[in-house]
Amino acid sequence: MDLNALAASLTPAGLPDWVGLAALLVLALVALAYLLMPFSVFGVKGRLDAIEAQLDELQTEIRTLALRLPEPSRTRRPPVEDDWAEPPPPARRDPEPPPPRATPPVPPPPAWPGPGAGRSEPRVEWPRPPR
Repeated sequence: MDLNALAASLTPAGLPDWVGLAALLVLALVALAYLLMPFSVFGVKGRLDAIEAQLDELQTEIRTLALRLPEPSRTRRPPVEDDWAEPPPPARRDPEPPPPRATPPVPPPPAWPGPGAGRSEPRVEWPRPPR
């Protein structure tokens, strides 16, 4: 496929042929910019440099702290004291639980609310009688 055919395929209908060539040129410049400097385009390079500097600072601080600590093999732990206290004895339970029921319990009869003890709703009379 030659350059003229590619430019003609990028040209929208009703426009001159040079529009396709201009679109091809713009696309080529954008692709070249992304290939040459991808991190600078997105602004990531500066952030990566700052993170790298922080990482270097943290590593030096950890090294200085590690040099200040004594070696673990030279330190001794204090002896453990025998401060064990016996737990209280468990509480006494009933000697024997009641036997399970053979039949389910009988529910109480339903209680219906009396007149005036329920939900009150407004009465709508439609259509309204003439006054």
